[in-house]
Amino acid sequence: MDVVILLGFSAAILIGVSLGLIGGGGSILTVPVLVYILGVDPVLATAYSLFVVGSTSLVGAGTYMKKGLVNYKTAVVFAIPSFIAVFLTRKFMVPALPDPLFSVGEAIITKNIGIMVFFAIIMLAASISMVRNKKCLDCDENEPIRYNFPMIALEGSVVGVITGIVGAGGGFLIIPALVILARLPMKMAVGTSLLIIAAKSLIGFLGDVSTQTIDWQMLLIFTGLSIVGIFIGSALSKKINEKALKTGFGWFVLVMGVYIIGKELMAL
Repeated sequence: MDVVILLGFSAAILIGVSLGLIGGGGSILTVPVLVYILGVDPVLATAYSLFVVGSTSLVGAGTYMKKGLVNYKTAVVFAIPSFIAVFLTRKFMVPALPDPLFSVGEAIITKNIGIMVFFAIIMLAASISMVRNKKCLDCDENEPIRYNFPMIALEGSVVGVITGIVGAGGGFLIIPALVILARLPMKMAVGTSLLIIAAKSLIGFLGDVSTQTIDWQMLLIFTGLSIVGIFIGSALSKKINEKALKTGFGWFVLVMGVYIIGKELMAL
């Protein structure tokens, strides 16, 4: 058991490294680590993920803010509808989900299985985005920033709901939106994304404080190690090719998503 706990906490560092390197992906790893390694209930794991990713992203955003690589105007337009969506989802939608969700023949789809399968589907979508979406890394940083306010706000709402259900920060959705809809340079998109993820995730976590029993000792240790990881990732980002890193991580996420779907469906 001690080895398993050590493995889980070691993975927390890797989660921070991921956020530091590519500005996202940490949430994709957090829920599987909490559920499959540390044995946390899937619904509670999504709440823990919000706190871990939110706190870690806040530290990471601070480093980008010092460099002037955060666009606050875009962050506000994206974040306000996202904040509302994630808080309402965690406060009302997730607790209201029936258990079991439904049955197909003799197979009973429980709330926990449903959340993990939905999370895996989001992982697959994220992996495709990271493997195929190379334009975001090649944007002309000298182009003027243009705002498509309605689409930015709509994307914020959608990401907020997804964040609320699966506890994912949504960096893999936010960054392409910021680059395509606001024409932000990649580095500024990463910094702005981290700030949005931090605020959105921590606000979402507030919706769980009154409905979940939180193991604060475990959560704070896990979060602290993840914060250590983001400093490591930020340092490594200067030495590693970002395009190759993002593509490789995308393939890893794809394999993880397929594994989770297979594991959950085999349990039926």
